[in-house]
Amino acid sequence: LDTDLQRLHAEITAIATWDDHEVQNDYAGEWSPTFDDPHKFLARRTAAYRAFYEHMPLRPSLSRPEGASMRIYDRFDVGNLVRFSVIDGRQYRSREACYAPPNRGGGHQETDSACPERRDPSRSMIGATQESWLYDGLAQSKACWNVLAQDVLMAELKERNANREIAYWTDDWNGYPANRARLLGHIQESRVTNPVVIGGDIHSFWTNDLKIDVNDSRAPIIATEFVGTSVTSYPPPYELFAAMLPDNPHVRFFDSRQRGYASVELMPERMITRYRAVSDVKDPDASVSTLKTFVVENGKPGAVTG
Repeated sequence: LDTDLQRLHAEITAIATWDDHEVQNDYAGEWSPTFDDPHKFLARRTAAYRAFYEHMPLRPSLSRPEGASMRIYDRFDVGNLVRFSVIDGRQYRSREACYAPPNRGGGHQETDSACPERRDPSRSMIGATQESWLYDGLAQSKACWNVLAQDVLMAELKERNANREIAYWTDDWNGYPANRARLLGHIQESRVTNPVVIGGDIHSFWTNDLKIDVNDSRAPIIATEFVGTSVTSYPPPYELFAAMLPDNPHVRFFDSRQRGYASVELMPERMITRYRAVSDVKDPDASVSTLKTFVVENGKPGAVTG
């Protein structure tokens, strides 16, 4: 019933994927973060997927739900300029690493010493079938730009736990580092043209260099990642995340203090990404300004300030 949202869908082509809140915060496949009975949880997922199908712009022939299952991963070509590979990072993922009651459901910090399961090479964020589909589509793409549209932060992010030890969040790609390494390795080996990853979830702006080994300063940049902030939802604490940046030199930019969106101008020669900040999300007449601009040049992975 929101008139602005109605206008958006009337005027703008939308391509959508989901994250967790369509069903339950930080769910993973058939596993509830609150350790619900699987049958109860899958009944909730069935209803949620049906509602998503009925309200979101999807291909009916592809995405018609079947019980608790519904395919939304898809690809879209705009001539030979860009291929959008849109993936589902929730439905097929392995259970979150070191999942155990009462406080290890959903996203939580884990150190490598306490949770070796996190690095298990058999674990997947997107499932074997979708992985194969994605790799084939990227390898066969003839597009000038290849944009991987997905739901959460992909870059490795070293955090600090209460004991000041290096720890990793289990709900984004940091909970599935083997899958991330496989994906980036495939992009490198297949020589995918101009790979760019876009994401969300973390309610803040990020620009990241994606590398297979971020601990090696000489490691090549495989792809560029842009993460858009939330439109209205509250952000993570700026000071807390800003303090992590010295441990993560591959993070080129972070800001959680602004609400807004990312606007991209794409041409064969370059991609220009502008982080747009709204002065007051509660004011229909709010002003909009550009917080930061980044440019990725054709054939040169890694963003530079525009």
